[in-house]
Amino acid sequence: MMHRRLSTVALLVSLALAATAQICAGAPLPAAQSASRSPLVAKAQAALDAKQWPDAEAALKQLSSSEPRWEYFEALGAAQFNQGHYADSLDSYQRAIDLAQKDLAQTDPAGKSANAAAIAQMYTTIGNANLKLKKNDAAIAAYTKAATLSPNPAVAYFNLCATMYNMGQPAAKTVAFCDKAIAADPKKADAYFVKGSALYGEGALDKSNKFVPPPGSVEALKQYLVLAPDGPHVQDVKAMLDALK
Repeated sequence: MMHRRLSTVALLVSLALAATAQICAGAPLPAAQSASRSPLVAKAQAALDAKQWPDAEAALKQLSSSEPRWEYFEALGAAQFNQGHYADSLDSYQRAIDLAQKDLAQTDPAGKSANAAAIAQMYTTIGNANLKLKKNDAAIAAYTKAATLSPNPAVAYFNLCATMYNMGQPAAKTVAFCDKAIAADPKKADAYFVKGSALYGEGALDKSNKFVPPPGSVEALKQYLVLAPDGPHVQDVKAMLDALK
């Protein structure tokens, strides 16, 4: 239990920092279909570039109400997320996804355009917003959709891996997602950290009262050190490994 608690605290801190980080607003806003709305697009873009989120939100609300394009709703969701308005951002992202999927169905039934990647990214952010709202099940559902749709699903699978770990799910369930993140990006150090920590937390004392972690735990933790020798979890990993000596 002591080993589990040590790594859990480190991971929770890491996730908290990541979850409060500002997110980008995606690609530059597309031009308005009406020349009369061009100044509004320019105003919204300038506010996004300057990270003036309240100004961006106000301009994008006005813009999206007069010209409902998925790109405008996506940017609105980002502006709201960056202010901590997570419930509002969920509504905006869902509206953006609905519109983007409609465009996909009409122009690219195979779903291979940039819209598909954008939809996957939006589902990832929806998962992040739900985590902030302490809605773990909704976050898991969103991350799962993102992993299914994304051409590069490492982040979505890692988010699933970390969420499962922080929910106290069994190592087998957590590690399955960690392994998928690693398969998508073999250099994703944090996936090795969570995998190793999840397995380590289910170790037990042998007959000689020595703590023995399950197979794969030590290898995953050591791989974290290889990939992230200056990473935020180095001291925690070393403490876990030192406890085995």
